[in-house]
Amino acid sequence: MKIGLMNDPSASVYDEIISFAKAHYDFVDLTIEGPNALNPDPEKVLALLDQYDLSVVGHTDPCLPYAYPIKSLRNACFEELERCAKIFSAIGATIMNIHPCYCRPPAMKEDLVQLNIEALKPLAAMAASYGLTLVFENFKAPFDSVSTYAQLLQEVPGLKIHLDFGHINLGRDDAVSFCRDLGSHIKHVHFSDNRSTDDHHMPLGVGNIDWKNAVSALKSIGYDGTITLEVFCDDSSVLFQYLEISRRLVLEIWNR
Repeated sequence: MKIGLMNDPSASVYDEIISFAKAHYDFVDLTIEGPNALNPDPEKVLALLDQYDLSVVGHTDPCLPYAYPIKSLRNACFEELERCAKIFSAIGATIMNIHPCYCRPPAMKEDLVQLNIEALKPLAAMAASYGLTLVFENFKAPFDSVSTYAQLLQEVPGLKIHLDFGHINLGRDDAVSFCRDLGSHIKHVHFSDNRSTDDHHMPLGVGNIDWKNAVSALKSIGYDGTITLEVFCDDSSVLFQYLEISRRLVLEIWNR
């Protein structure tokens, strides 16, 4: 099991990588987003990853309307996601995340899952052509249930799951259900805490997520992959203190 962090897109990608390495994390969850992480230099990123012996996971902009039923808009999003895939592949990533697309015309609410499926099929194939596994992140309804994910996995060849435990705490099905029914498809994980009312990205132990249960669910399927501590804080002077508390909690439970 590896524990890593996501870069703050408002900061320098390169400074973030160095700070993660100095705090002794295992990998970078590299998000390609504005304002300061839209165009990372792959050669410079790779050199830093090699220098500090860090691995990397690819994370894409959560706001891209890639499944909206206008062909030109889908094509533009596909081009942007392929640009991201090229960067991720060049820096040694094997996993590329994508978020559910909730953008759709008001009269097409019932078609949302199918719209995502149609868009994800070529995206998963494109990612695979760059040596990447596309992992789909759970969030709000209808992308919060085991049944929806079973449909996605069945209809989109090569697609896998990015399981966000903070998002699970806001949704329909719990971590035990996802791990029990779809555990073999889980390839990347995010940990952050909240109080079931919003995606707060709190340090672990501050909200109401049962972390003993969460870690137990992952261990029950033999998960040994990447876990990103997706903890946010406006005060950079205490951020790594919150992250260290979260990391210690995960390791303490994991090693029992």
